[in-house]
Amino acid sequence: TLFSSLLGPGLPDRVLGMVLFAVTTTSRREVDWITEGVGAIFPEAWDRFARHAEEAGTGYQRGTSEQPRTRLVAPDSALLESADPAVREAASQDWALWEDTHVAIGAGGFRRDPRWADDRFRHAFVRLATHYWSHDGFCAPPLLQRMDRLRGIPATLFHGRRDISSPLVTAWELHRAWPGSRLIVDEGDGHGGALMAEAWRRANDDLVSAAGR
Repeated sequence: TLFSSLLGPGLPDRVLGMVLFAVTTTSRREVDWITEGVGAIFPEAWDRFARHAEEAGTGYQRGTSEQPRTRLVAPDSALLESADPAVREAASQDWALWEDTHVAIGAGGFRRDPRWADDRFRHAFVRLATHYWSHDGFCAPPLLQRMDRLRGIPATLFHGRRDISSPLVTAWELHRAWPGSRLIVDEGDGHGGALMAEAWRRANDDLVSAAGR
């Protein structure tokens, strides 16, 4: 969502419209939610996730009455940049397990993503995610403060009501700030799902057909 929304306005003669799926803007609020806030729903899994950063000597602290909380995403990013392959491996495995956990509700239950078995994929995915997230997506000012750039570009946004990882409020705020956008909420899906993916595919086909006219 972030990259499409930032690149689209720079190519107005090449962008007929956008079809976005599982909408995110990589705002600090969203990143802090997915790495920390969602721990209120999965406290035991988040405790394990946070403890890894604490015990790895990153300087991360959850916060107490005497010490302020620090953000978790930055220490995780530092672990993925370590010169020690063992440190990177442990951090990427820990992150992958957390990913599978917080998407479990909308996915119909916990299951391991088979893509994580590919070390190269897992390391690249997690390293990119933590790098961009620890820098707020390199998007300043935030996307919602520059929506005038998207005026005139129609968009269809798909989002699952049960998306615990990226709550619907972001898609709703983006839709309200984006003239000409349409928000379609799938009541049964979470951060993706078969029905939502099929609707997204049809919307893309419609956009391609319109481009051919």
